[in-house]
Amino acid sequence: MQPARAPVYDATARLFHWATAALLLIQYVLAWTMPDVHRDTKPIGLIAWHLGVGVAIFLLVLVRLLWRSVHAAPPEPASLPPALRALARYTHWLLYLLLIAVPLMGWANASSRDWAVTLFAAIPMPPLSPAGSSVGHALGDWHRVFAWVLLALVGMHVAAALFHQFVLRDGTLGRMLPTHRKAASPEQ
Repeated sequence: MQPARAPVYDATARLFHWATAALLLIQYVLAWTMPDVHRDTKPIGLIAWHLGVGVAIFLLVLVRLLWRSVHAAPPEPASLPPALRALARYTHWLLYLLLIAVPLMGWANASSRDWAVTLFAAIPMPPLSPAGSSVGHALGDWHRVFAWVLLALVGMHVAAALFHQFVLRDGTLGRMLPTHRKAASPEQ
C-alpha cells in the first residue's frame, strides 16, 4: 500500500502556473538581452517582444485569478505548520500582485514614450499614460526595481518548493506537477 499523496491542483491550474513560469523566463531573458532604453530608443526587436510578453503575462495572470476565484486550491498538507501556511499564502498573493503591477508599470512607461504596445505583435493595447507623462516615465524606474523584487520572490518560491520536496517531504511540490496516477483497482 502506497502512502497517501497530497491533493493536486487541477490540470488548468497547473497549465496557468507553468505557462506563467515559462513567460517569466522568456521575459527575463528578453530584458537582459534587449538594448538599454534611452530617450531616443525605438520599440523594435527585442524591446517590442518584451512589451508583448509583458502584456501576455498581465492578461494570463488576470485569467488565472479569475479561474482561481471559482476553483479553490486543493487543501494544503495537514502537517504544514500554521506559520508556514500563512507565509505561503502571503507569498502567493504578493507574487500575483507583482505579476500584475510590474507589467502595468512597464506598459505605462512605454505609453509615456508614445510607444505602441501590442499583444502577439498584432493586437493593439490602449495607452496607460499620456505621451510625455512624468508619472509614466517614473513608473519605468519602478518597473525595473520591482522586476528585481519579483525575481527574488520567484527564487524564494522555487527554494520553498525544493525545501518542501527534499526536507519536509510533504508532497507540496507534487501538487503542481503533472500527475500520472493509476486508478486504484477494486481489490486494493
